[in-house]
Amino acid sequence: MVVIKNNIIYDENKKLGADIYYPNDTTSETKILIFWHGGGWFRGDKKDVKKIGINLANAGFMTFIPNYSLAPATHFPAAHDDALHFVDWLLDSDYTDNDDIKNIVQIGASVGGTMALYVAGKYGFPTVTWSAPVEYTNWIKNHQEVKPSPQAKEDFGITDPTQIRASFYKYFTLTYTGSDKSDILQKLDAQSYDFSNLNKLMMINSADELTPLSTTLDFIKFLAKQNHGVQLLVIPGHGHAMDYSQDYIDESLDFLYQTIKRQK
Repeated sequence: MVVIKNNIIYDENKKLGADIYYPNDTTSETKILIFWHGGGWFRGDKKDVKKIGINLANAGFMTFIPNYSLAPATHFPAAHDDALHFVDWLLDSDYTDNDDIKNIVQIGASVGGTMALYVAGKYGFPTVTWSAPVEYTNWIKNHQEVKPSPQAKEDFGITDPTQIRASFYKYFTLTYTGSDKSDILQKLDAQSYDFSNLNKLMMINSADELTPLSTTLDFIKFLAKQNHGVQLLVIPGHGHAMDYSQDYIDESLDFLYQTIKRQK
């Protein structure tokens, strides 16, 4: 049986909280997993991924699922800043010991994966991303004709899945940045993040989905030039992040388990 603590506040000013899922046999040796939910930075909530929290706790991880600021009420880098603030809070909280920075791993879904990359570069937590978008500047530049919408079929009568995904991609990007200026978009690009402390990383992407595989491959080449290794798993189909989460959670956890063993 998993023990759940709901909405433990980590930012009093913004009233941001995290849900915590405890495994049945929690000890001082229990590893900690942070799960970052998706939603394009304009929607999504920790309660939406309760099932994932339970699954991860049953797999043996004390699992934290934080909420973060959403657009358009706030813009970039608000959610990214919240992610760093959450980690600082966690490391200073009663939920961790002094050396627990070595016991923390991450999984991030969709833009939650983007945020997990941001955190991983600064703290070195072993990380798995599910369909993490990593590139915005060139994508926006090359898709000037695309009309942004979270529901392009209803708003514009578009039926082509590729065009619907493009419309959504543009919508959530510009909603979070609040601007199409290249200098702002470049700061959101994952290649602009500090990866000096990057540790083990696994990226899972579908062959043809919301997140263009070409941008993921470009990002991996960028990391390789910095001598960072990445394990990439490309799965067939069009599923994005949570669409395939239940089918690939075992692969994700196997990667994290093996990483933890090597670090001992």
